[in-house]
Amino acid sequence: MASINDIANEFIREEIEEYLEQPDEIELTIEMFAQATPAMQDIAAALIDGDHHTVDEMTQAALEDGTEALEIMDDGLIAGMGVVGIKFRENFIFVPEVLACARAMKAGMAYIEPILSDSGIDPIGTVIMGTVKGDLHDIGKNLCIMMLRGAGFVVHDLGVDTSEDDFIEAVEEYEAPILGMSALLTTTMPNMGKTIDAFIDEDLREEVKIMVGGAPVTQTFADDMGADGYGKDALACVALAKKFLLEPDEEW
Repeated sequence: MASINDIANEFIREEIEEYLEQPDEIELTIEMFAQATPAMQDIAAALIDGDHHTVDEMTQAALEDGTEALEIMDDGLIAGMGVVGIKFRENFIFVPEVLACARAMKAGMAYIEPILSDSGIDPIGTVIMGTVKGDLHDIGKNLCIMMLRGAGFVVHDLGVDTSEDDFIEAVEEYEAPILGMSALLTTTMPNMGKTIDAFIDEDLREEVKIMVGGAPVTQTFADDMGADGYGKDALACVALAKKFLLEPDEEW
């Protein structure tokens, strides 16, 4: 098992010690960074710090040095954004900081996405994402979308204030096997259940796995309204989507 001292980057070590509180997340994050090269750790650190100029320069330099695009994306950009997602979930950082980190990730992905596109790697799956009807919050959803795209999914973003009909139409149009719904308000959370009921009414519920998330959402709430899974943050969202594809017939 890796220890925090196996991580070369001091900033990342300090971030883990100061902001990560759950033992399983601490262990996974240490393992993730301990196996990354110092250069990838530096990219992740710059992203966590919201420094898009440095991420831009380091990503370009890493590619010129022969580092694979997938390694930069996984060990640098996605790893860094995973820490950002945890800090946002736990209210250590807020919307302005998250937007700065998202800008930094986009700066790196601007180099990575064309390479992956030209490589002919097929997407691993399609996901529909949207914030439910009546809710205009999208920062958490957008974090999930960035992480999903980085992980190889095609994501169709329906934006905010998304109706049941909009979700259904998108799933049918794109033949998506996975749907993700987000809500930040307790008053809009019931619209997740209404959307699930709408899929049942249209005889489409068995055609799609539905995952939900957002600050007020819990596993219990997700279970009560009949969702297939609950993601507490962007990392969990990606892990859940991958699991849906690997085990499509499992009971959730």
